[in-house]
Amino acid sequence: MRQSRAVVIGGGVGGLTAAVALHRLGWSVTVLEAARTLAPVGAGIGLAPNAHRALDVIGLGDAVRDLATWHGDGGIRTPSGRWLVRSGSEAATARFGGPLVTLHRATLVEILRSGLPDSCLRLDCRSTLADPGAADRPAVVATPHGDLEADLVVGADGIDSRVRRVLFPTHPGPRYAGFTAWRIVVPAPERAFPPHETWGRGGVWGSHLLKDGRVYAYATAVVPEGGRSADGEKAELRRRFADWHDPIPDLLAAADPEGVLRHDVRQLAEPLPAYHRGRTALLGDAAHAMTPTLGQGGNQAIEDAVVLAHHVSGARHDGRDPGRALAAYTRDRLPRTTAIVRQAARTARLNHLTSPLLLAVRDALVAGVGRFGPDDLMLRSFASIADWRPPRN
Repeated sequence: MRQSRAVVIGGGVGGLTAAVALHRLGWSVTVLEAARTLAPVGAGIGLAPNAHRALDVIGLGDAVRDLATWHGDGGIRTPSGRWLVRSGSEAATARFGGPLVTLHRATLVEILRSGLPDSCLRLDCRSTLADPGAADRPAVVATPHGDLEADLVVGADGIDSRVRRVLFPTHPGPRYAGFTAWRIVVPAPERAFPPHETWGRGGVWGSHLLKDGRVYAYATAVVPEGGRSADGEKAELRRRFADWHDPIPDLLAAADPEGVLRHDVRQLAEPLPAYHRGRTALLGDAAHAMTPTLGQGGNQAIEDAVVLAHHVSGARHDGRDPGRALAAYTRDRLPRTTAIVRQAARTARLNHLTSPLLLAVRDALVAGVGRFGPDDLMLRSFASIADWRPPRN
């Protein structure tokens, strides 16, 4: 009985999680990453208990939990600083069975990377899915160094996935969600602050402390697609957010102008018909790119990876067609992720309102709902997401 071979296209969070999960099951795994390093493009990422439980499957959940920094209260505020909803970290931990953890993407990549031998990784290797495979033939991935045959190919190549275009060439692909995001990582100010997301008119600001003493902050605003500020993105952020409550002005002042990341937010508004074809599966943004308004993009990619490994685990040593296993993966993942994509889009519409009347109504409703009992709005709206548990063999 020969060892089954998997090729993972994309060395981001989802791709690395899938590679570790398959490697632990005994697969021969090759990760193909087009970039020259695994240093991720991005700043921070929030991991909820659903992702921690998925990482437990590959022995890495506690490494993330150890990076938790949220203690005390946090919640949603207005630009003046008024609290609309306050949630305690203890209540969130008790409700979901674990903490909400914010960490730098580079830290998460390093944690995942620790679960793989160096021989699995091929960097600076731009690849193309030449054949998705079928029951009677392997999948084929073309690389600059020759073709690779595989019993399983995992397309984890992001929102502009080339693998997705091969599998579903008539799908319209990602669309602009109507707003743009900025991200920064800066030293923490001297005065401590509670983690918060602040909802203003047509825009949002969030500030979260990292374990290493820095702050990850993000902002969004309703702007035309494809724009750039003539005097730099830090200046653009100052124009939009410098008069918002503390610590936002201090965080903006500390930002390196060259370190401000800006990108238009896009989503796969139209679900794919499946997350697989032949011997090839999609995961993460390649399968279900969503707006960041629930902070679930990376979490769902991690879930995808461990569920995919669960379903193909029986094929790890005999090279048989994984078609049934991949169909089961689609059945598990497509309904859940489609629902989360839609919930994230609804939340994006809610926290990017521009009408003064609708803003007043929204804030009153959010504050009012938040006063009805300890299981507040934030925890209730997140329950069906963070309560998820991975399948068992």
